[in-house]
Order: sequence, then C-alpha cells, then structure tokens
Amino acid sequence: MTIDTPTSNWSAQQRDHLAKQFAALAVEAGAVIMQIYAEDFAVRAKADGSPVSMADEQAEALILAGLAQIAPGIPVLAEEAAARGEMPRLGATFILVDPLDGTKEFVSRRGEFTVNIALVCAGVPLAGAVYAPALGQLWYGGSRAFALAIAPGADMQAAIAAQPICVRQRPADGLTALASRSHGDALTEEFLARLPVHTRIAAGSSLKFCKIAEGTADVYPRFGPTMEWDTAAGDAVLRAAGGITCDAQGQVLTYGKAKEFYRNGPFVAWGVRPLTGA
Repeated sequence: MTIDTPTSNWSAQQRDHLAKQFAALAVEAGAVIMQIYAEDFAVRAKADGSPVSMADEQAEALILAGLAQIAPGIPVLAEEAAARGEMPRLGATFILVDPLDGTKEFVSRRGEFTVNIALVCAGVPLAGAVYAPALGQLWYGGSRAFALAIAPGADMQAAIAAQPICVRQRPADGLTALASRSHGDALTEEFLARLPVHTRIAAGSSLKFCKIAEGTADVYPRFGPTMEWDTAAGDAVLRAAGGITCDAQGQVLTYGKAKEFYRNGPFVAWGVRPLTGA
C-alpha cells in the first residue's frame, strides 16, 4: 500500500477487509485491557491532565505491532505515542489509534470504554473498528458496517457471523439523543433543547457513534474538545452504516488536521438527516 493513495483507489473489498483486520486486532487488545481491568492498577496524569494507565500503554503496543504486520508502510498516529511526543510524518493516508477511549470510564469501572482503530485517507475515515471489551461488543465498517458479540481475545474466525447494521429512519415520536457521560457542557444542552428529543441517554467513549450506527439512537452532539483518534473509528463505522458527522459549519467532519494538532472542533454525529436550524 502506498502512503498517499487517493480515496477513490480504495475498493469496497479492500476497505471491508482492512476493517475486519482492525476488528480482530482490537479484540486482541481488549484481552490485554481486561486482564489489567480485573486487577488493581495504577493511574497517572499525562501532561494535559487526562488519565493514563498500563492498559492504555500495553494495548497500544500490541496494536502498533499488529498494524506493522497488516498495514506496513502506512504511518500510525497513536494517542499514547503522541503524548510522548512521537508524532510521525503523515501523508494523505494514515491510521489513527486510541487504545483505550474512555479511560475515565475504565478507571471508574463503568465498562463503557473502547479500543479504536481507523484508516483515514484524504480526510475521510474509510475503515474502522470499535471494540468495547467489558461489554463484549464489536462494531466495524468499511463500505458496510457490522456488529458482533465477541469475548476479549476470542478468534473472530470462530465467532458467529457478524450482523450488518445501518442507521434508522427518523422516529415519528422524536429522536434519541446521546450525550457524553463525563464531558457535559452548556452548549450541548442548548443544542439538544432545539431538537425534538424524545429520549436522552448518557454514554461514554466512542460507543455513542456505534449506537447511532446500529439504529438505537439518532444524534450525538459534542462541543467540548476531542482528538481525531477519539472519533475516527466510530465515525468510520457510522458512515459505513449510512450516517454522517458534521462540524460546526454543517460540513462533513474531516481528519488530518495537522495545523490544529489533530484536534477536532465541535461536531454532531447524525443517523438521521441533519435537521436544519439545529
């Protein structure tokens, strides 16, 4: 694979194959995470104040070793490596890794944490996998999206067949909105107040994208800061399921924002068509 492959050069088959490889790697990393989750573990603060544990670091090491085998030549931007100042030179095509999204949920033992791996090309998340090891639930997608119940460390080849998923039509009785469990803010409240929300659910990590992708929720606004590795995998699954993520100007969210140090601005993930005036 060449590093600067145009988006159009990735076939649906290639994207789906890579998404499934990412999924298997995420499930393997989930076993490492759950082994540490079952024990007493230390947590320390990174330079930005966010928590990090041995689970983050060991899962990332496993993922990076796996990616070197399945996607050689494609640079990888991974959260913990970036925190150490290890920023590879990225072309149009690269991989984003968050080995443990929702570390606060992990530390609080709420179970809503995920492993995120995504391929980005020309600003678009083309393939991704999100695995919630404590829940035993996997989502992945390239040209299509799938969900699978699978235990941490299990062999995907031996697992039951993955089920295709897609976003749902707008419910007649109102939307189901997802909001961050750990990062609420006034702008989110104002945004949701303008929507016909019937049900509201608090959730952690990239699970929110996946809930929309599988058709159990409709919208997820996020006005607080996130990094690209927090969102790319879930966004890839959502887009493969027929949804979309838009920025504050209503444009499709893009990736590879080097000038912003790969930080996202405000965004809204939609399963339904974005509502005007929201």
